[in-house]
Amino acid sequence: MARKNPIAYSGQSNYVGSIVTSDPRANLEDLIRKNGHDFAAVSKMLGKNPAYIQQYIRRGSPRKLDENDRRRLAEFYGVEEDVLGAPKQRAAGQGGRGASSALLRIRQLQVGASAGPGSLADDEYAESMGFGPKWLRRLGLDPADLSLIAVDGDSMQPTLGDGDDIMVDHSASSRPLRDGIYVLRMDDVLLVKRVAMGPSGKLSIRSDNPQYPDWDDVSPESVNIIGRVVWTGRRL
Repeated sequence: MARKNPIAYSGQSNYVGSIVTSDPRANLEDLIRKNGHDFAAVSKMLGKNPAYIQQYIRRGSPRKLDENDRRRLAEFYGVEEDVLGAPKQRAAGQGGRGASSALLRIRQLQVGASAGPGSLADDEYAESMGFGPKWLRRLGLDPADLSLIAVDGDSMQPTLGDGDDIMVDHSASSRPLRDGIYVLRMDDVLLVKRVAMGPSGKLSIRSDNPQYPDWDDVSPESVNIIGRVVWTGRRL
């Protein structure tokens, strides 16, 4: 199934049309198709391998959706859980949490984005962290485009400190650049820096800590924008 639109949240149900089958696999495929999504993107949203949803729908493996995955899909598409195979009593809210309480898992990168001298990217996901779908919706974020990375170094102090978790919106790499804090790759080094586009079309790349150097008049072709930093969390 070719991807038509990126997965995105709205303030209302994403579902269009009506469910006409008792088969949860057919129902899920219908939801995905009518919303212009694809199997791989939905799998990614759940923190699974790209073939997870396709194998469930087309091959019957797994035999049924994991309970947490089913709950998150029901909340995302604005349908009752029984549409996706939940027992009636759970869909009605008896004996468990409702769909609206489910957390969406955001992938955490194993490596840090350097805010100091620099570190090489590994691009392996070690674990994930749960966030409320309503909170993500208010920020206008698509969980399929997000990852979490730890800051390494103090060159972005006081804005970002060593060890802070940052949420990166990778969809920003395909949109026109606007001033902000970005994760970027220069000379095979993964960095987190403040980036702005100058009137000449060149980039300025700056550290918030004045003890570290800045770069002016940087050619955009020499910089690979990984994503925009949209949230940070830190230990007090």
